[in-house]
Amino acid sequence: MFDDIKREFEKRIEEVKNINELKEIEVFFLGKKGKVQELFKQIKNIPESDRKEFGENVNRLKEYIEKNIEEKEQFILNIQREEKLKKEAIDITAPGLILERGHEHILNKVIEEVKSIFISMGFDVFSGPDIETDYYNFEALNIPEHHPARDMQDTFYLAEKILLRTQTSPMQVRTMEKQKPPIRMIAIGRCYRRDALDSSHSTQFHQIEGLVVDKNISFANLKATLSEFSKRIFGASTKVRFTPSYFPFVEPGAETSITCVICGGKGCPVCKYTGYLEMGGSGMVHPNVLKNVGIDPEEYQGFAFGWGIERIAMVKYGIPDIRYFLQNDMRFLKQF
Repeated sequence: MFDDIKREFEKRIEEVKNINELKEIEVFFLGKKGKVQELFKQIKNIPESDRKEFGENVNRLKEYIEKNIEEKEQFILNIQREEKLKKEAIDITAPGLILERGHEHILNKVIEEVKSIFISMGFDVFSGPDIETDYYNFEALNIPEHHPARDMQDTFYLAEKILLRTQTSPMQVRTMEKQKPPIRMIAIGRCYRRDALDSSHSTQFHQIEGLVVDKNISFANLKATLSEFSKRIFGASTKVRFTPSYFPFVEPGAETSITCVICGGKGCPVCKYTGYLEMGGSGMVHPNVLKNVGIDPEEYQGFAFGWGIERIAMVKYGIPDIRYFLQNDMRFLKQF
């Protein structure tokens, strides 16, 4: 009887392929109505002289079945684990994914280079708000109320007397209000104008504003400063030309140009055969601007200049269109 049950168990467990089938066998032999349990129920009917031996045989059979079920379960689980590992296997010899590293945007790169040059020349770096008042953006800079720059078609007004700054020049006034001469500063930031978007104009751009105020400052100091800066950022052979021009906040005022980086000043289509490329405005700080901040123009003089960062980048790297800076075209950005 015991041998028959044992053989039946061994035959059935040999055919088991998964945990569910194994559970069925466990219930069949060890469950409440299983064959081993039926043997336990028969003990009371066994003669007393044979009862002990019969009980021991039932227990041995139960232990044998339990042990083999446990071993079979572990065997099935190991197989399942191996199959899962094979499916999830990672080939450590396969090449990994190459993640592209980001880098500085070309404008940030130029801004940092500009800062570095002026800091080495003894200038302090300041920053100011993009949203300005009419006073700082125009009035304090000697720009009269009828000046075209105040027109709605040239300036982004947010409210009455509140606007997006059209230049970084307001930082001249803000700095002179807080700091007594001598002053040597630059301010770099975004500016906004209602310009039609084309290859050389944008509604937003970056500008560097420079200001020096001290005793005995002359136009020669302005020329020397911009000449030194131009040589450092564009090359040692770069020359600067000053052409008389009008800006309300400087007197005298001048357009600053540098020798064409393409033809070296010989003349080419890029510089329209003039040999020079326009960079921005400059001049001696107007006495009215000094008076507006409480600085005596009889005692102190100053010069100021404003160049576009995009303009500097375009000239330095031969970039033909200002719109490239805002298009996020990786073909363009990867070049720098």
